[in-house]
Amino acid sequence: MKVALVHDHLTQAGGAERVLEALQAIWPQAPTFTLLYDKKALGNTFGHREIRPSFLQSIPILHKKTRWLLPLMPTATESHNLSGFDVIISSSSAFSKGIIPPSDAIHICYCHTPTRYLWSDTHDYVRELNLPWPLKKLLPLLLSQMRIWDYQSANRVDFFIANSDTVRRRIKKYYQKESDVIHPPVDIDQFSISDAPKNYYLIGGRLVSYKRYDLVIDAFNKTGQPLKIFGTGPAEKEMRRRAMSNIEFLGLVSDEERARLFQDAIAFLHPHEEDFGITAIESMAAGRPVIAYRKGGALETVIDGKTGVFFDEQSPEELADTVMRFDHTAFNPKEIRQHAEQFALPIFHKKINDYVTEKWEQHKRKTLGLL
Repeated sequence: MKVALVHDHLTQAGGAERVLEALQAIWPQAPTFTLLYDKKALGNTFGHREIRPSFLQSIPILHKKTRWLLPLMPTATESHNLSGFDVIISSSSAFSKGIIPPSDAIHICYCHTPTRYLWSDTHDYVRELNLPWPLKKLLPLLLSQMRIWDYQSANRVDFFIANSDTVRRRIKKYYQKESDVIHPPVDIDQFSISDAPKNYYLIGGRLVSYKRYDLVIDAFNKTGQPLKIFGTGPAEKEMRRRAMSNIEFLGLVSDEERARLFQDAIAFLHPHEEDFGITAIESMAAGRPVIAYRKGGALETVIDGKTGVFFDEQSPEELADTVMRFDHTAFNPKEIRQHAEQFALPIFHKKINDYVTEKWEQHKRKTLGLL
């Protein structure tokens, strides 16, 4: 069974890239096809793997403004030459599911979400883009055409895996496709329970607007309690502008520092509707509770009163009230850690490997007329 992996683009580190790392660990000889590969941004993460970027890699002047490459991305995805491979596994939140597989191969898509800016978040995406007025008016026309391609490209997928039940429902709604749920992996061995004093709240990851960091900053501006924020992203400048002195921005942190931040936090904040929410699981792996918005993937990972608490309205007032009433001493760190263990990396490896092997064996039997 000759396997190829396909990923949207390797230009920043996040949850999807951790899933790709896990897939590469299962099939270390499989090349990874991608639209763009920024070695500098990703350090040594993928340096030991065979990465095959598309022709977009030869347009370096636009690498820092990838949105300008958007109209070319469907064509670039279809240009990946996958001949000779038996199984293609795409890790997709946008384009990679649109590859053209060989006729005798099977295509399994691990879907992080149907393309956000084409479906669930289109209006917010258009509103928040900093584009000249004429281009902003033309953008919906481009997105409409891409939406057609995105829907049609989903029909090239033989089997969908959703990263959560939330995403499973989206796949059904937007693509009219069934899917099986396998939750993303968390390297829980990086984290451990600490007895150090807990004197700050924590949030972090990619600093992008849809993750609702603004909500958290406004809430902590009201409470005055200490908040630490790790990570970088396009929303960072605005976040720093609106934050008061009790809020500390840490930028990019090492894996070791990240683990310590989780271990020593009062709680981790999860204020938005997430597809799954790996950072919330990382907090639980460190034995720390989560304060989460009661929607999306958090409903599949947070147990109210045992591993965290929920709030129901995305307003600074409700979040501030929840934080003010929160008592972290009411939670058992060992029980929280135990809950996180079901999302451990070896469990993901086994589930994915078993799934792919089963689908490939079924395909071979069907090809031989045994089914």
